[in-house]
Amino acid sequence: MSRVFRGLGHLVSRRPWWVLGAWVLFAVVVVTTAPTVTATTDQADFLPGTYESIKGYELIDQAFPQTQQAGATIVFDRSDGAPLSEQDLSTIATIAEGLRPGSAFGTVGEVTPSPSNQAAIVNIGLAPGVTGQDPADLDQVPDLRDQVGRAVEGTGLDEGVTGALAQGYDQTESGQNAEAIVFVATIALIVVLLGAIFRSVLIAFMPLVLVGIVSAVAGGLIAMVEKAFDLNHDPSTSVILIVVLFGIGTDYILFFLFRYREARRDGEVHRQAVSLSIERAGEAIASAGGAVFVAFMTLVLSSLGIFRSIGPSLAVAVAVTLLAALTLVPATVTVLGRALFWPSKKWREQPRGSRFAGVGASLGRHPVRYAAVSGAFLVVLSVFALSFNPTFDLGDSNSASDVESATATATMEQKGFSAGATDPTPIVLHAGDGRALTEAEVKTFSDAVAGTEGIGQVVSATVSPDDPSTALVMTILKYDSASGEALAAVKDDLRPAADAAAPQGTEAYVAGTAGVFVDFQAAMNRDYSVVFPVAAAIILLILMVLLRSLVAPWYLMVSVGLGFAATLGATVIVFQQIKGDPGLIFLLPIYIYLFVVALGTDYNILMVARLREEARAGRDPREAAAQAVRHAGPTIAAAGVILAGTFASLMLAGNSLLLTMGFAVSFGIVIAAFVMAMFFTPALTALFGHAAWWPGHSDAVVPVTDENPHLPVTSGTPSADPHDTDPHRSDDAVSEP
Repeated sequence: MSRVFRGLGHLVSRRPWWVLGAWVLFAVVVVTTAPTVTATTDQADFLPGTYESIKGYELIDQAFPQTQQAGATIVFDRSDGAPLSEQDLSTIATIAEGLRPGSAFGTVGEVTPSPSNQAAIVNIGLAPGVTGQDPADLDQVPDLRDQVGRAVEGTGLDEGVTGALAQGYDQTESGQNAEAIVFVATIALIVVLLGAIFRSVLIAFMPLVLVGIVSAVAGGLIAMVEKAFDLNHDPSTSVILIVVLFGIGTDYILFFLFRYREARRDGEVHRQAVSLSIERAGEAIASAGGAVFVAFMTLVLSSLGIFRSIGPSLAVAVAVTLLAALTLVPATVTVLGRALFWPSKKWREQPRGSRFAGVGASLGRHPVRYAAVSGAFLVVLSVFALSFNPTFDLGDSNSASDVESATATATMEQKGFSAGATDPTPIVLHAGDGRALTEAEVKTFSDAVAGTEGIGQVVSATVSPDDPSTALVMTILKYDSASGEALAAVKDDLRPAADAAAPQGTEAYVAGTAGVFVDFQAAMNRDYSVVFPVAAAIILLILMVLLRSLVAPWYLMVSVGLGFAATLGATVIVFQQIKGDPGLIFLLPIYIYLFVVALGTDYNILMVARLREEARAGRDPREAAAQAVRHAGPTIAAAGVILAGTFASLMLAGNSLLLTMGFAVSFGIVIAAFVMAMFFTPALTALFGHAAWWPGHSDAVVPVTDENPHLPVTSGTPSADPHDTDPHRSDDAVSEP
């Protein structure tokens, strides 16, 4: 394997303009040929057809094609807080009759006052064939709001538009705002931190240019993959991709730059240092990127479309980033030459008595102490993960609480309406043998369902005129259809009651938002039991191949598993116990898996690869651990700070999903970099000693030969390099103190 990276290093350092030209050509071809994909926020689109809610919707489409799904709900109340008068209700009816809501909307319903007359609502359905997921449909929401706002002027009434389409519009706007905020914060953080670390203008801005090229290529390839495999595109992917591309891209750039700077300090001339850096760091970078790629790609095993779409998208982004790290980055460094570190002069100097050298020396002397303390820290936090309570309230999670759809829904609920009034829950009764259902059977079934815990009202019960074997019972839940109470009511009460009340030879299907999320939860639990073990097995195999060992990979995986649990536990402490949230968004474990597990493996691989390299130089296990922390520690620390900072920028996005995810992933990366990779992994490796590398014993001392001319730590004057373009290369040679 080292021969492969040695050859790649030779090619890139000798032919950098060929590499850069190939990248430009590749980017142009991909960007110009990439198809356009449409995002969807409809969670039903992400479920397979085997689940009850989807079967129910399929029957509704067949037997009740004229039925309009809920599109928008207009909430009216008085500005002075008084109950609505007859005159107010008449005014609201006149406003409703005069509305021209746009082509995405269908029938405007009747005015429905709350029992206390504190508020009234007007429901508007979606037009036939409209799903509410097309951006053109969402764009009609502002016009509807403008119409209603102008109509209530001077009437003493307040208004607000909520419902499925309005919530979708607000979520989209929130996502776009989040994308802009995250982008700006990420760019600023990378520029400032890289500038501080290297004191170089070019290095500070290098990731912006290089990752910009990678982003264009990755975006085009992702669109091609989604189009080719008919994958749904989740809108949150765009925000996450910004962080992944800039975060991981900057990480891999750092892995290379730190190694390049170390080689120059050890006396290597410019092009030889580029080649040597690819040779030494290439296998670790490729293995780290491969582990992340595998972690993302295993999501194709998910039964949920949301994960099947996110997984390949992020895997493509990582693959392109990895290719760039091994070719585009070193080619750029080769071309920049001595200008790379301008205006800094300090980069030439070997660090003396650095903090990482001190930490490494201490760890080498006391590995038991470091392993015990860091391990105990991870275990204690992991215990709190058992208190994780998932919530499916995506409407609240994907938009700020002060957007119009959220405030209108709150007004409606506070003034007497059932929380589920804007989103009725349909129950489909279907005779499998095709016989016609009688009105009496449907009424009996409807009456039985009406008495179920969690049902606020049965709105209608109708036999299909086109297919008499199917009936539709429309209900309103007492709870918000995305809340935990609604899900519990559907799962524990409504579905069992509907099954029991269904006449012999018929089946009942509870659909609606709550029904979809109940099925979503079941599918997610199934996915956890499949995706996580498969990913762990493949990553374990990658580690075994990289390290040629059957011992070290196991405790590395235990370390990463503890990092996952500790991250979830810390998030539970902060948000459930301190902040007082009733639960955490159900997607959180998957996102922690995607980033903390995958990237935690990255840092572990980098540290263990350096541990093996130091051992091959003839050092005993404890001294190898000390030197690995000294040399790899600064790289991991810098990469961890930048990556954690980029994910922390998600907390500025203004919605609870990204706030929670930003904290969880950034905290998890800090754990992965500063606890797992910096302390736990090298301490355990020092304790296991040579047994850590059994049976391959890849830590055996490697003699200096023509095939392997470089030891991990070199010194002396630079060798002649006829291809080196640095006219002052002899000035760059700094011997080890």
